[in-house]
Amino acid sequence: MEGLSPLIRIIDLKKSYGTKEILKGINLDIFPGQVIGYIGPNGAGKSTTVKILTGLIEDFTGKVEINGIDIQKDPLSIKSQLGYVPENAELYEVLTPMEYLDFVGKLYGMEDHTIQERSLKLLSAFGLAVNANNRMDTFSKGMRQKVLLISGIIHNPQIIILDEPLSGLDANAVIFVKELISLLAKEGKTIFYCSHMMDVVEKVSDRILLISQGSIIADGTIDELKSNPNESLEHIFAKLTNTDNDALDASDIITAIQ
Repeated sequence: MEGLSPLIRIIDLKKSYGTKEILKGINLDIFPGQVIGYIGPNGAGKSTTVKILTGLIEDFTGKVEINGIDIQKDPLSIKSQLGYVPENAELYEVLTPMEYLDFVGKLYGMEDHTIQERSLKLLSAFGLAVNANNRMDTFSKGMRQKVLLISGIIHNPQIIILDEPLSGLDANAVIFVKELISLLAKEGKTIFYCSHMMDVVEKVSDRILLISQGSIIADGTIDELKSNPNESLEHIFAKLTNTDNDALDASDIITAIQ
């Protein structure tokens, strides 16, 4: 993006476990206000990329800078700028949402009155006001996911990393979160969105990155990635990540059971 400096810069990022190379030299510039849809097959390197960006994996080669800060040199400074919502996280289920959000807010150095005020407003917005003081061991997966989403934005981070954030949410909540992502982007937030839900990625992202076998194989807007106007992101994904030998064909299943 001309005239703007990258908010996130990834240079020749590589990560291996033993002899297995997971990331094979990722190079990316991500700019302020972008909504990045990060997609790929299982085992492609999505989760590894996210864990490096959030400081959960520290032993990698290459360079990752956020706001000009090297993540390996000053990881705590980086973490204070991030909001992270994982697909599956261990909540302290003996706590209530208010207690849990108080704990998270204090980790980010927020003032007590700010934590209290934002927690109540966010729980109300997510339809959890009546559950604010109930222990979370009674919550459904969708309710817990809403608390995780709140904990990822309560400190008003500049960068929000969402890893399958819609897991367990009902249809109305999915619509709400999609609208929230759009509004956060309009506020200038940078969003790194990992998901297998192609229709959602297509609708909320202004830039889509497709990773396969540890390498970025596509990078652009949905219109730039389409070979024809009616092509869906699901079709693009299948075309770029399947080979003739392992391509899935649903008609084969029907034939097999007849």
